[in-house]
Amino acid sequence: MLRTVQRALTPALILVAACGATTSPPPPASPDQALVLAAPAEPAPAEPAPAAIAAPAPAPLEPATATLTGGEIVVSAPVVYETGSADIAPAGEPALVAVDELLDAKPDVTLIRIEVHTDASGADAFNQRMSEQRALAVARWLVAHGVDCHRLIPVGFGETKPVDSNQTAAGRAANRRTLFIPAALRGKLIGGLPADGGGAVAGDPCP
Repeated sequence: MLRTVQRALTPALILVAACGATTSPPPPASPDQALVLAAPAEPAPAEPAPAAIAAPAPAPLEPATATLTGGEIVVSAPVVYETGSADIAPAGEPALVAVDELLDAKPDVTLIRIEVHTDASGADAFNQRMSEQRALAVARWLVAHGVDCHRLIPVGFGETKPVDSNQTAAGRAANRRTLFIPAALRGKLIGGLPADGGGAVAGDPCP
């Protein structure tokens, strides 16, 4: 009988003990801990951006020279234009700088004919007009750099005076040319020839 009572009481006691057990609350955080918990997490350091690769600087253009030889100003570099345009390309400026310097050193040459010739590619009328526009562009470049506009006569010949065959690339390149021809010395025409040399005057280079 006693064992029966003990067996009945044992589960009850275990249940009472379990119900009476309480979990102790965690101790309150100290002020320092609260600040640490409240502070936002520091962001991870950003990776440095890759350094930009600078584009290589263009190679400086070689200076050109100009000499008065055989009734012509011979320039060591060609005057270069943008394709299909009268705009002077940067590669064409050294030649004009050399001509400018020569004219400063030769005041007795009072009139220079700027002749522009083209190859035979394209229509005749287009080539003629392009040669005149380029001659005028050269004259105005020289005026902008200090040459007296009255010393310059820009003339276009188009494709009428080839010096080589237009059937090859090399020949066409030779035919595309800009020449600087002294037309007057000390105010007098050389050889009594017309100042325009038989070409079409492109316009007035004076502003």
